[in-house]
Amino acid sequence: MKPRTKSLQKAQTECFFLNSNLWSWISNYPITKLPNYPIHKSAWISAISGKLLLLFLFVASASAHVGSPDFYYDGYAGPYHLLVTVRPPTVIPGVAQIEIRSISSDPSQVEIVPMRLVGQGAGLAPTPDTAEHSGTDPHLFTGKLWLMTRGTWKVQITADGARGKGQLAVPIAALSSSSMRMQKSLGGLLAVLGLVLIVGAVGIIGAASRDARIVPGTEPSESDRRRGKIITIAAAVLVVTVIVLGNFWWTADANHTERLSYKLPHVDLALEGGNILHLALENPNNVAWRPYPSQVEDPDRIRLDDLTYDHGHKMHLFMVRMPDMTSFWHLHPYQLSAGHFSQNLPILPPGHYQVFADIVHKTTGLAETEVGEIDLPVDVGTPEVAASKNGAAFINAETPSGKAPGTVAQQTDVMPSSVVLINDDAGNGQLQPGETVSQLSDGYRMVWERDSAPLKANQTTWFRFRIEDSNGKPATDLQDYMGMAGHAAFIRNDGQVFAHVHPAGSVSMFAADLAEGKNPDDQSAMSAMPHPVPCQRPAVEGNLSPLTCSEVSFPYGFPQPGDYHIYVQIKRAGKVETGAFVAHVEK
Repeated sequence: MKPRTKSLQKAQTECFFLNSNLWSWISNYPITKLPNYPIHKSAWISAISGKLLLLFLFVASASAHVGSPDFYYDGYAGPYHLLVTVRPPTVIPGVAQIEIRSISSDPSQVEIVPMRLVGQGAGLAPTPDTAEHSGTDPHLFTGKLWLMTRGTWKVQITADGARGKGQLAVPIAALSSSSMRMQKSLGGLLAVLGLVLIVGAVGIIGAASRDARIVPGTEPSESDRRRGKIITIAAAVLVVTVIVLGNFWWTADANHTERLSYKLPHVDLALEGGNILHLALENPNNVAWRPYPSQVEDPDRIRLDDLTYDHGHKMHLFMVRMPDMTSFWHLHPYQLSAGHFSQNLPILPPGHYQVFADIVHKTTGLAETEVGEIDLPVDVGTPEVAASKNGAAFINAETPSGKAPGTVAQQTDVMPSSVVLINDDAGNGQLQPGETVSQLSDGYRMVWERDSAPLKANQTTWFRFRIEDSNGKPATDLQDYMGMAGHAAFIRNDGQVFAHVHPAGSVSMFAADLAEGKNPDDQSAMSAMPHPVPCQRPAVEGNLSPLTCSEVSFPYGFPQPGDYHIYVQIKRAGKVETGAFVAHVEK
């Protein structure tokens, strides 16, 4: 068979994404009189059978986080500095909401288009949509894009203005994570209507077979009545058979769809010898999301043998003690085998720890967060610990950020006399979170530059933090921490929301490189980082003042109301510092 031409592939892609005008008409059709969920292809079966069948409403979530589905990205489309917010659809297929805020050099026009991040569709773009320019905010552009299948995507943005054209690609994920049953009231209504349809259909068939041949004005004969009864019974059996077979088909289809729903993975934790933490990753989503021939691998299939380095590490492990949240640690376990990691713990205060393990898949660019919890005893991290089962204790051996990892785990028969924070590991077991100020070492402090306005859920905010010395003067000795100005973790007090955010946003930098067509394996220079060093950031315009060398910022929006802790990590004078803040978020 000859390979299909690129023009044919492009035509098929255009059909796949559907006509943008048609979808625009559908998405703007008034729905105030319709139920608040999609009508599926088997609705007629549900009506006929009168049974309550499942209608699936897929909730998309940002897999790189927990309970935080939206994507935030601070980047540049050529000369245009843009802050992009992508809110994935609540149903797949569904419409993603796009917000693009121009920070400097306002473009006159912005076009957006959805493209697959990997696979055949990654190089075949449908017709772009023009984002709507806000009439009240000259810096804001908004748009809507249809995402037709599960998997990793990118939103390709083209900004055009007086300074020419520029492009920016924002990687996102569209994952179905849960389903909901049909409303009982609607199910009851469909059941009644289905019963009426069944009785009516069988009655019409019986009457037609009995009365079709008689002369008008005469009564049907006994043979006509008998024939009518036989055909009525046969019609009833046929209708019931169709209903039963349809129900079997729908149940099988529903079960298959349920298997495709993304399930939050959990990491199994085991403490060995007092300070060796073993981590076993779970993969409940190892299913093909689309039908492929047996010889073709689904490019979006989630595996555990394809984890890659992001910021120089294959895993970023966050541990926070609950419920006081005063002990916070950002560690980088070493991979022993596919799905299995080991971490040499520093001395941690005892207690119950919530664990979040960030990983990135090389084949798809998909970032996941696996969750777990563990109770740490009093003697965790103390020198008097036993060796591992095979007589060797694993010491983290991945090279520091900025170096290409290429070594294997070092092994030693004797544990070191003390456990030192290495390998970009950082944390603090005695944090005192504040509302606007967090104390650091050597008299330094971190100041949250926030205004008096209350924090609102689902509102994009630029979180800015300033580092000062003991005299209140801006710090002058900030350094890169794993290739960027800092890291932040946003955690709700109940642990149900977690987001690992960088100055460039909430997306993984590996996926950002992949979306931009760069080599994501080249982690040595972290070339994709838009803001590696605070004082290298250009001055922003508009309603934001320029960033200085003593500041770090993070674009993010709280997904839900509640009480949160914010942990900000920066590197100063060769040492990683952790600032902690509390925040209350309103609806």
